Amino acid sequence: MSITGECFCGEVTYQIEGKLRDARSCHCSRCRKAFSAQASAYALVRANEFSWMSGEQLLTSFVNKDGFGYQFCKLCGSTLCGLENGRIHGVTLGCINGDPDIELGMHIFVGSKARWEIIPEGVTRFLQGPDEDV
Repeated sequence: MSITGECFCGEVTYQIEGKLRDARSCHCSRCRKAFSAQASAYALVRANEFSWMSGEQLLTSFVNKDGFGYQFCKLCGSTLCGLENGRIHGVTLGCINGDPDIELGMHIFVGSKARWEIIPEGVTRFLQGPDEDV
């Protein structure tokens, strides 16, 4: 199975030879700022199954002091993937072409979600991350 994705301007493209896994929506304050939205929607991907197809020279990165960050297109600003210690560990669902054949399985960091956001009842929620909940 091959999955492709691209930024808003179409200059940066990628391909995934494998399946996406553990799709989630993160509601932490950092994701709200990074994505200019109520949350981020992304799925985990194995780094060895991900490859840039075009425009890699147009990527810029932001990595925080803990080693987590994002890569995005410096032309249009689309956030394409998440980084963990210098390696790609997830892709944003909004930049995937077509149906990614995955659904959000969890909402994480709902303990710090924006007060104006309403998360529907009946969805899997974690106050923090799925491995850190109290």
